[in-house]
Amino acid sequence: MEQLGYRWMSQLLALTIYAILLMPGFLQVLSWFTVGYYYFFSSQVRRSIVYGEQPRNRLDLYIPKDINRPCPVVAFVTGGAWIIGYKAWGSLLGRRLAERGIIVACIDYRNFPQGTIGDMVSDASQGISYVCNNIASYGGDPNRIYLVGQSAGAHIAACALIEQAVKESSGQSISWSVTQIKAYFGLSGGYNMHSLVDHFHERGLNRSIFFSIMEGEESLSRYSPEIVVKQSSSQTIALLPPIVLMHGTEDYSIPSSASQTFADVLQQAGAQAKLQLYEGKTHTDIFIQDPLRGGRDPLVEDVLSIIHVDDEITQEKIALAPAPRRLVFEWQLQLARRFSPF
Repeated sequence: MEQLGYRWMSQLLALTIYAILLMPGFLQVLSWFTVGYYYFFSSQVRRSIVYGEQPRNRLDLYIPKDINRPCPVVAFVTGGAWIIGYKAWGSLLGRRLAERGIIVACIDYRNFPQGTIGDMVSDASQGISYVCNNIASYGGDPNRIYLVGQSAGAHIAACALIEQAVKESSGQSISWSVTQIKAYFGLSGGYNMHSLVDHFHERGLNRSIFFSIMEGEESLSRYSPEIVVKQSSSQTIALLPPIVLMHGTEDYSIPSSASQTFADVLQQAGAQAKLQLYEGKTHTDIFIQDPLRGGRDPLVEDVLSIIHVDDEITQEKIALAPAPRRLVFEWQLQLARRFSPF
């Protein structure tokens, strides 16, 4: 117990230092707004839209300035080790994509101990359902919805997607259809909980706590998308949209082999799956440090290349748009990388 307490304290200290080093980037002026001002006061951000009955059943919408025609939509499920996830963690991604003609819905969900993995998957599914059934009233195109999850959010979103495909293929009643999702992007996710238990324990997420989050060791298979895919019928697999798994090769929180193995399993099952590795990138590089660095953002560019693949007008606008400027000095990013607990 003493060792567990030390691990949690050291992780908390590392997280605090990491946040302090990156904070200047969130306080700098971006165009006319700071990130915080943009999030709380911009008319382009609709915060805490209710999608269900639970207290955390809320989502934020990031809406482009130009909505003269229906926009593609990203339903985003943020990470946070199943414990500290929060919809505002998607603010950088939300703004970046909204500036490029995409509506982004950042879906909140219950964290542990407020809820366990079944609650999180249920919440995410409800949030996706809200987006599918209501996004047209906000200027979104209900026929161009993309599901994106990051870290624990990638796991939760994958569970929700595959669970929905299982329900749909077996004729169960559903509130949204997997066929409404044009593609799934999994950023730095883990998809086989059995193979990650020891890894997470060594990284500071105690085994007993992880089992509590996952509703017991006996439930690990149920909440392992990789295993569920192996056990699914061809009818279920056929319903899945194209799946793109994105991962940094120097990710120590969740090894890139997690995405590699899941991509292999999906392909063997007959699903459309692609693996995109980012050489030398850590768990947070592709999602936090790279956007703060300014200039080219490989992950955003890769996502846009798929979303806007048939939209030459938008592609041209993006190509002519000025590159985002640097928000944090490189030495701060490198130092934050050393202290990152993720």
